[in-house]
Amino acid sequence: MIKATTLGSGGASGGADESRQAARPTGFSAGGRSAMGAFHPFVRLERLLRGREPGAHGVAGVEGPLLLQVGDPKAPPPTMLAETIAANSAGWGGYPPPRGTPDYKKAAAGWALRRFGLPAGFLDPEANILPVPGTREGLFFAITTAIPGPGESEKRKVLIPSPFFHVYAGASVAASGEPLFLPAGPETGFLPDYAALPRKVLDQVAVAILCSPSNPQGAVASREQIAGLIALARRHGFLAIFDECYSELYFDGPPPGALQLAAESGSLDNVMVFHSLSKRSSAPGLRCGFMAGDAGWIDRFDGALRFGGAGVPVPVQAAGAALWRDEAHVEANRAFYARNFDIAERVLGNRFGFRRPAGGFFLWLDVGDGEAAAIKLWEEAGIRVLPGAYMCVADAEGNNPGQPYIRVALVHDAAYVEAALEKLVACLAA
Repeated sequence: MIKATTLGSGGASGGADESRQAARPTGFSAGGRSAMGAFHPFVRLERLLRGREPGAHGVAGVEGPLLLQVGDPKAPPPTMLAETIAANSAGWGGYPPPRGTPDYKKAAAGWALRRFGLPAGFLDPEANILPVPGTREGLFFAITTAIPGPGESEKRKVLIPSPFFHVYAGASVAASGEPLFLPAGPETGFLPDYAALPRKVLDQVAVAILCSPSNPQGAVASREQIAGLIALARRHGFLAIFDECYSELYFDGPPPGALQLAAESGSLDNVMVFHSLSKRSSAPGLRCGFMAGDAGWIDRFDGALRFGGAGVPVPVQAAGAALWRDEAHVEANRAFYARNFDIAERVLGNRFGFRRPAGGFFLWLDVGDGEAAAIKLWEEAGIRVLPGAYMCVADAEGNNPGQPYIRVALVHDAAYVEAALEKLVACLAA
């Protein structure tokens, strides 16, 4: 029987065999939305290192501390981005159209059709596509909207892989949902096994989230795993959210996506997929992406986004449309990250459980104690990394599956990455 973990002061539904109560992260109170900041991994990292001076830092060509904690792409975005925004500057004078410009939606739908081999007409740009300011914002609005209000329904659980992107948990707590964390370690191929949950738990689920390639482990879900989650969502009446923001950063062929598996089933029912230009196009500051899927859910999320004012400006949509129509810069991006992983493989060898992931740009390194390693790296080498425990939740006994790990982002140029990893190895081996 699978062991899941919840946040909160009460045990999860279904008994001890079905889920386990979690020990809460430091400073986080169950159901306390005002305490959400304390649950944020980078807030926790800031507090961990507060008052600690970075050790001797600086390597050839790099000034200041070596920052490897955030997945913030550093490869330059294509020049067409700035050019297209400048050419469409008149658009700054008006509010964004609530459901996006026709051209942006057409470009997004066209990219999805080409990338996933979708049948013509499967994605209606008007009914099945909604622009969002990056996947993070879109995911937050979607998850909070998809969770019923207190008293509206028993279906309030949110299935989240552990480790996880913090927005999944933050949105669940903001909507007074019940996050249920499923282990995504080596024993499950670094992906959650939602199908192993008991039926009575699945019947209480409002939303299940799958990230592929996964953050931070870079694991790619198989066609069978994606199709299985879609079938599970339809059988038990919940929304399956697929976070595919890393889908274009792969090394051994394009990963399968939820849209193509939904197309094979002939329907977008219960499916919502998120894509972004942040990683694909090295444009995190553009804040431009889209959600695609079930038309009924698109309508609901459209209403929520209008309340939140989370529209995408017209010049940004124009630039986004140009980026979705171009693949040359994406191929260059993949080569950029492949070089960085070549360097990591050479510098790390078989240390710290190194493995080359199928996608993404993170290393998930087993250093024995992630927090202790993060402090040591900062104080002795001026290197900032993220403790793996900050991406997971501890179980009832206080065991955190991310505790042995650190997450390292390989987002800088090759010289920076090589110097930083050599220094990291020297520090942790000392």
